[in-house]
Amino acid sequence: VQLQASGGGLVQTGDSLRLSCAISGGALSRYDMGWFRQAPGKEREFVSAIRRYNDRAYYADSVKGRVTMSRDGAKNTVYLQIDSLKPEDTAAYHCAAGTGIILSSVTFAQSYIYWGQGTLVTVSS
Repeated sequence: VQLQASGGGLVQTGDSLRLSCAISGGALSRYDMGWFRQAPGKEREFVSAIRRYNDRAYYADSVKGRVTMSRDGAKNTVYLQIDSLKPEDTAAYHCAAGTGIILSSVTFAQSYIYWGQGTLVTVSS
């Protein structure tokens, strides 16, 4: 299974971006999906997740209200819409896939088996 993240770029404060994560080598329907981000000099942090059983998304408090995660089974792709971008959103955004992740563990990077290479989001003030 391979994950390919895209959609990052250099934007200004208040702009929006939609990140994509395309899955190959396996059907999206088999996986619980997550987005994590890592800013320079900081640890990787959870952003959002969707489990394979439904389309309900879970969000970190730091992004709740500004971020929407969705999935398109026909395209084998998950998306992360980020609105009202702030300089503190600057980070490499990674998508990840796992199986059988229980709800209480969706925020932990160790729960995911497959990782994409990341797409860089830079927000200028």
